[in-house]
Amino acid sequence: MKKYIGRRLLQLIPIILGITFLSFALMQTAAGDAVDALYDNTSGGVSEQIKVEKRAELGLDKPFLVQYFNWLMDAVRGDMGVSYISKKQVFETFISKLPATIYLTLAAILVTVLVSIPLGILAAVKRNQFIDYFIRMMSFIGNSMPSFFISLLLIYVFALKLNILPVIGNSEGWKSIILPTLTLAIAMSSKYTRQVRAAVLEELNKDYVMGARARGIRESVIFYASVLKTAMLTIITLLALSIGSLLGGTAIIESIFMWDGVGKLAVDSITMRDYPMIQAYVIWMALIYVAVNLTTDILYHYLDPRICILQEE
Repeated sequence: MKKYIGRRLLQLIPIILGITFLSFALMQTAAGDAVDALYDNTSGGVSEQIKVEKRAELGLDKPFLVQYFNWLMDAVRGDMGVSYISKKQVFETFISKLPATIYLTLAAILVTVLVSIPLGILAAVKRNQFIDYFIRMMSFIGNSMPSFFISLLLIYVFALKLNILPVIGNSEGWKSIILPTLTLAIAMSSKYTRQVRAAVLEELNKDYVMGARARGIRESVIFYASVLKTAMLTIITLLALSIGSLLGGTAIIESIFMWDGVGKLAVDSITMRDYPMIQAYVIWMALIYVAVNLTTDILYHYLDPRICILQEE
């Protein structure tokens, strides 16, 4: 297991380099640059000479490979550069946005777990009964609606009509997080409820369950000691994918609710072509998914050691 973890950590280096190089190249192909985004909305306009001088100041007049190499050397030393727009240190700005995103991530994951796992198990146990049909219908409806539509619907009901929750921002304590959390949890719970149900049903139909029943083992022991433990592999995979995407910042939801996290920061940076900030976000996303995947594999090992043996081969 230690050798496997070591190999995965070594794989992090080329993955990060490849992702940063690709994102840097894609930004270079975009129309305009940070200087255009900075000055195009200036009243009265700005002369081309001023733009040329600004590009030279920011190093944007250098060849692509030189720009990337300079950025990479600074990043290795722990210097992510200075934002083109705010003139603040990129690392400090990025870190200041993380607590809001982590807070929203934990809240959304908690609600999703508390809703999807019990409902998925209940639907599997009560297969083809009324409660099963009802849960599947509600999950289908929730899964069919895009997140932005759910957010607008919640804002209309709870903020505009009932006037009990704030519309935007995260300045009103726990009330501010309710609407964005519900928006994320509804979408994820609807999807995961169906998948948890399918995973539990698959285990319930296997031979070892019928054999355990034939030996007179209690249904509760079979379910909690065998079925649920095996189905947890699917549940862990789902949660790992969700945690990775949520920690990266759900850009649409954070932008709609003006939640001051890394997702909104990324959208603003892309709009303003703030390359150093975008690159910091790219590295953050790459690190998240590598870390989440590695953690998931380790959990797999403890739930089913056979998986680790196959991976090490």
